Amino acid sequence: MSTPHRKNKMNTLEITKMSKVERLQTMEAILDPLIHENTEVESPGWHEDVLAARKKR
Repeated sequence: MSTPHRKNKMNTLEITKMSKVERLQTMEAILDPLIHENTEVESPGWHEDVLAARKKR
């Protein structure tokens, strides 16, 4: 899986070599911009089925 337009490609092996603090900082750097976006992600249809089943309990 090559992405020639990305110079800083990171693979899972490199991630596992990071310290826990480094991984948490990386996750924060990825998630922070998502929190501030005004776009919504549509939930998959099966989510509604799971929620309905849980409400019946």
